[in-house]
Amino acid sequence: MASAVERTDDLVREYLIYRGFTSTLKLLDSEIKTDKEKGFRVDKIIDQLQQLIQSYDLTGLKEYWAYLDRRLFSRLEDVYRPTVNKLRTSLYRFYIIHTVQMKNPEKTQEFFQKQALELQNQPEWRDWFALPFIPAPEQNPTFSPYFSRQWADTFLVSLHNFLSVLFQCMHIQTPDLKMPTVSTVTVDLATAHTRQRRHHDHEKERKELFSKLPPQSSEKKNDSDPDTQTEGLPDQTDSTNQTRVCEVGGASVEQPFIKLSQEEYIEHHSSIMHCRVDCSGRRVASLDVDGVVKVWAFNPIMQTKATIMSKSPLLSLEWAAKPDRLLLLGSGVGTVKLYDTDAKKNLYEMTIDNIHLRILSLACSPSGTSFVCSAAAPAAQSGVVMEGEARVSPPVSGQLLLWDTKTVKQQLQFALEPGPVAINCTAFNHNGNLLVTGAADGMIRLFDMQRYECALSWKAHDGEVYSVEFSYDENTVFSIGEDGKFVQWNIHRSGVKESEYLLSQDAVGPFVLSGYSGYKQVQAYAGLESVLCLGGHKAPVVTVDWCSAMDCGICLTASMDGKIKLSTLLAQKP
Repeated sequence: MASAVERTDDLVREYLIYRGFTSTLKLLDSEIKTDKEKGFRVDKIIDQLQQLIQSYDLTGLKEYWAYLDRRLFSRLEDVYRPTVNKLRTSLYRFYIIHTVQMKNPEKTQEFFQKQALELQNQPEWRDWFALPFIPAPEQNPTFSPYFSRQWADTFLVSLHNFLSVLFQCMHIQTPDLKMPTVSTVTVDLATAHTRQRRHHDHEKERKELFSKLPPQSSEKKNDSDPDTQTEGLPDQTDSTNQTRVCEVGGASVEQPFIKLSQEEYIEHHSSIMHCRVDCSGRRVASLDVDGVVKVWAFNPIMQTKATIMSKSPLLSLEWAAKPDRLLLLGSGVGTVKLYDTDAKKNLYEMTIDNIHLRILSLACSPSGTSFVCSAAAPAAQSGVVMEGEARVSPPVSGQLLLWDTKTVKQQLQFALEPGPVAINCTAFNHNGNLLVTGAADGMIRLFDMQRYECALSWKAHDGEVYSVEFSYDENTVFSIGEDGKFVQWNIHRSGVKESEYLLSQDAVGPFVLSGYSGYKQVQAYAGLESVLCLGGHKAPVVTVDWCSAMDCGICLTASMDGKIKLSTLLAQKP
């Protein structure tokens, strides 16, 4: 719908320029700028609503919603009226929560004073009139769900997709040489399965001028029941059940994720080495090559909570699972620091090994207070090679140790055969019963953490293994190696490949840095199928992390120029 309107606007502009009607052209552009329907662009409508909320313009918010209701929602069948009402309720609650989060009690009270007559007899608002008098409403069981980032994101995507389906199902009747007006727009969600016609090319449209405007239609049908929505989250009508479709190679491919938003953290001044989200999904720890660690929150706004400056070089970091306020920092001098992010102080510094000084990898068990630590001999740089230096393979010698954050003592040393060997990467499965490691000798080892012994091992790559991770169902593991291969392995059949892809060598690492914001890396495409492009970076991305909660999750991507992008994603339900 939006693309049809934009093309029509462009054709009108060309016609006015051709005829020399410059005054009419200026008037058209002026009215387009103030168009409340935003050319049927859903993203523009959502942006307008959010701007009104952020500026505390309650009157403007009510008037804009009333306009949408009068011009669009009123044309829907009666069966969709409860959905519209629930979206309006969620919009008002979104406004209230914003005033509380921004610590603006005057605006919170103003809302209830102005809306009292309208809302006081509505059951869904009965408890909300007490909100201004609750000291910490974000901790109150009744209101705490509304203060979560997931609720806000779910509401926005619900509204976005409801409007998208509505506009896709609009039928524009276009009499010859007449622009479509609001009176010629009819909405019928029940006819959403009309066939989609291909667009005429631009030259043909220009010649025919407006004689034919290709209608947009949707292949989706609204089958959701607006009355099944649970209290505490906004109405999901036509949101998670609507799958975004993109064109790949001429064929329609369903996208499993929707990017809801993307924010940028810019407090680092050199290339990022690691960035990790804590277990609760509330905080992020990021480490750059200068040894600066930033601990920051992103809900409701990005805010640095702590800055850690280390005298010794830092090579790894990991959040503890219990308690989740603790951060582990692995150094290049054989120590691991235990840092309390709430108290903003070092609790303990553990001396891991006096020979194997590089702490290459840390992994905390999700089921206890223990953590795995990989220590390697200091003969070469780890993961990052400075410009002007040759790439030298790290030494084979290394140890894999199990420590406890509660007792601050070593529990055991794992047997590495053949070994000793430097372990570059480690990862636990969801319950901590399995540990997968990738080593400098190209081997992947799978450890049974109940018996503390290696259950499986196989030669995975020619050269070092740089990264290993369990798949979502934990039946396979993924690895990236020095040989430029990205491989999926079946853990039930040792050494059996499920799939293999060849990556560009510059996408594998080590990455060559040249000081502040400098980098050298060639961008290249692999044979992998693109699911969703997050984008936003101007420099090569060198580390990523995921965190999922409810239907919404976040993805961290960090680059060589010190920028970290936090993308909020919604997983599409099948």
